[in-house]
Amino acid sequence: MAFLTKNIFGIAEFTLDHITPARGQRRPPVVMTREEVRAIFARLEDPWKLIAQVMYGSGLRLMEAMRLRVKDLDFGQGIIAIHDGKGGRHRVVTLPRALEQRLQQHLDRLREKHLQDLVVGAGDVHMPESLQRKWPNASHEWCWQYVFPSATLCPHPRTGRIARHHLHEASMQRHMKEAVRKSGISKRATCHTMRHSFATHLLESGTDIRMVQSLMGHAHVETTMIYLHVMKKPGAGAPSPLDLT
Repeated sequence: MAFLTKNIFGIAEFTLDHITPARGQRRPPVVMTREEVRAIFARLEDPWKLIAQVMYGSGLRLMEAMRLRVKDLDFGQGIIAIHDGKGGRHRVVTLPRALEQRLQQHLDRLREKHLQDLVVGAGDVHMPESLQRKWPNASHEWCWQYVFPSATLCPHPRTGRIARHHLHEASMQRHMKEAVRKSGISKRATCHTMRHSFATHLLESGTDIRMVQSLMGHAHVETTMIYLHVMKKPGAGAPSPLDLT
């Protein structure tokens, strides 16, 4: 309409009033049962299994999990700090106690490899350009290393600097797709389904919706409320009148 008005009718100054956004009703998210989640875990191997468990256990998006750095895991407080999530928001989520020991062992192996890399003149990790300028030596420090690093070094797409990046998200998506296929789940489950399942299972367990909103990083509670429609017990657990007869 703007192109037609300006270029065909020659009206340079105009306003469009009462515009209705072209947004239809949002579809309910795909959610797996706890049994289906366990079936997928059983068909994944580390580090893919550990990544999937972190996504489900803490409600992380795929890239939030892949971009985790060592400093983001606080075992003392039992929390994970998420920086620059969707919309540039920061939040703190729960670090699952069931994963603490495995994550500690995973980090111990990574630290040993990092020390070996430093000996041969490697050990660099990709950093945001602003932080690289501010702290030029931070890329060698252990706290800035990725929790799920790539096995190889690679050049930065803009600076060309050779350093270690995190695992590629496409590889996680590929392993997840294969695990879903092997488990025989008929749902269109993806990595993001782990996050949907996290929120739904928390609500089913009686967790307050405001708490789930905070853990998910939603700006509005209305976004979180969509999970109420896919709970096993919709309507906050209200019974069916047929079951009361």
